[in-house]
Amino acid sequence: MKRISSLSVAVLVCQVGLLAQAVEPANPQANTKVRSILNYLDQLPTRTDKRVLSGQFTGYGPGAKLTDCQEAFDKTGHWPAMIGLDYADFGKGGLETKTVNRLAIDYSRRGGWVTLSAHLYNPDNPQGGGLRDKGVDLAKIVTPGSETYRRWLQELDTIADGLKELQDADVVVLWRPFHEMNGDWFWWGGKDPAVFIRVWRHMFEYFTKTKGLNNLLWVYGPNHGSKTAAYYAGDEYVDVIGLDAYTDFVDPQHIRGYEEITRLPKPFGFTEFGPHGPQQPPGDYDYLRFIGGVQQHFPKATFFLSWHGNWGLGRNQNTKQLLEHSWIVNREDLPPESAAAKP
Repeated sequence: MKRISSLSVAVLVCQVGLLAQAVEPANPQANTKVRSILNYLDQLPTRTDKRVLSGQFTGYGPGAKLTDCQEAFDKTGHWPAMIGLDYADFGKGGLETKTVNRLAIDYSRRGGWVTLSAHLYNPDNPQGGGLRDKGVDLAKIVTPGSETYRRWLQELDTIADGLKELQDADVVVLWRPFHEMNGDWFWWGGKDPAVFIRVWRHMFEYFTKTKGLNNLLWVYGPNHGSKTAAYYAGDEYVDVIGLDAYTDFVDPQHIRGYEEITRLPKPFGFTEFGPHGPQQPPGDYDYLRFIGGVQQHFPKATFFLSWHGNWGLGRNQNTKQLLEHSWIVNREDLPPESAAAKP
């Protein structure tokens, strides 16, 4: 990562207990809180303990609730360090930001971090929805003059308005667009990497330069497996990297692509984790297996986001022991400076 010499950032970094040398975010205009959080992540692998943030996904669009985080707290006595939410409104085949933002602002004011994704609707589909449409030409999305391009800008504007509300509320967002792009199950996935990178960079430029969103850390989150670094848009467009993985077995045979992706010079995390597999988990997973596998095989990990429902921290076994493990950072352990200011 490139280095910066901003005195103000160095001072804030010191205030949260980090090294005085700061790393620069992808967006040069990123705000001070973004910079402090990025530096906090960057330094976690150098610690002997308190080095992996706990996280829990907790819902989509108008149906989002803190239920999964509450279940984790009820079972363990600890709130996850990070909450995961998604702007998708599956009922209407579009996006909804109001409910998600209310939860995000509240969690951030209480000291937690926020990561957001969006199961985007297909702008090439005039009916909306189309999350799993096949044969989408990504080049049309970033080619002005078409209805597809017009609908894409409308979609971006909806998201940007939501993210702007969070910026105004002093919330830093780990923004994870186009997740699992190396797979072929979403309309944006499994395409020519060069074209995908154009789409990623278009969103980045639109959000940062046109919309003035300076509260984002850009998270690149492919699925584990092959080509985990192939869709990477470049150091100047990404802040954090990760892998999505659904498996009971936290080892290189069952979670592939770690060595490839961690050659990229960014903090790494498990952007989604779910025991058993991608469908119908039984809810009987021993979560100590997860942290044991991280320690042995994935020591660069700085966070994880458990998926919701029967994948979640509140529905499985030994989650209290997990959240009280010496490596785990929970909400109460985060630097208070990273919280959103209260009104």
